[in-house]
Amino acid sequence: MPDLSTARAASLPAALLAATSGITAAPPMARFILRGLDAVAPAGAALGLSIPTRPLTSATAGDRSALWLGPDEFLLLAPAADTAILQAQLTTALTGTACALVDVSHRQTALQLDGPASAAMLNSGVPLDLSLKAFPVGMVARTIFDKAEIVLWRRDTNSFHIEVWRSFAPYVLAMLNHAMPLTHRS
Repeated sequence: MPDLSTARAASLPAALLAATSGITAAPPMARFILRGLDAVAPAGAALGLSIPTRPLTSATAGDRSALWLGPDEFLLLAPAADTAILQAQLTTALTGTACALVDVSHRQTALQLDGPASAAMLNSGVPLDLSLKAFPVGMVARTIFDKAEIVLWRRDTNSFHIEVWRSFAPYVLAMLNHAMPLTHRS
């Protein structure tokens, strides 16, 4: 497969990112969708963590993470440099297991939103209660931001990781940029 890391990085307009305080493009990442409950244990062993089976949760070990997306669907994340080796490890670990493993690294990109107004900025387009009580650290949800489907993951009290299809990333970034003045008023 061709190296698409440059295309992924170029999918976010630099000028718009530069104008947006608190929003950064996440570094290129390996992204795999895993389907099948029988695959959780062997894939987790290959990934080096316990893949969460409790709804709306995540697990992280070092620079690798697994996000629960549905009853038998998980998003596996790792540094882009690990894509080939991780795919080989997962393929070997899942041999003979009824499951699906798809590399979606080329399809998605990610934004990192940090700062005390991050939840308010997200709530300009996300119809979820993002208070810490309702959406605690580590929680993940597949939801929408205005008209774009996203995967929203709270990494810390004021830090969110937003997975979005590359074609929708400029739109989500522009909408967050638009929300910024509204959430930073005194």
